[in-house]
Amino acid sequence: MKELLTYIAQNLVDYPEQVSVNQVDGDGGTVLELHVASDDMGKVIGRQGRIAKEIRALMRSVAQRQGTRVSVEIID
Repeated sequence: MKELLTYIAQNLVDYPEQVSVNQVDGDGGTVLELHVASDDMGKVIGRQGRIAKEIRALMRSVAQRQGTRVSVEIID
């Protein structure tokens, strides 16, 4: 899961070397914290949050197939 989110984010941004993902496991599932360069924040979020919404939907879909729960937080 962490590798998939890293791959997606690195292909969206101008500075792929500054992409990092932290995985935090909890009772309700896994939280993936996505960190990108401040210049790339708009590319990851998209207009009206559309790209961020689609990234979250994709990650939820993959997690559901694996029988887990996951949420994605974009942190600056």
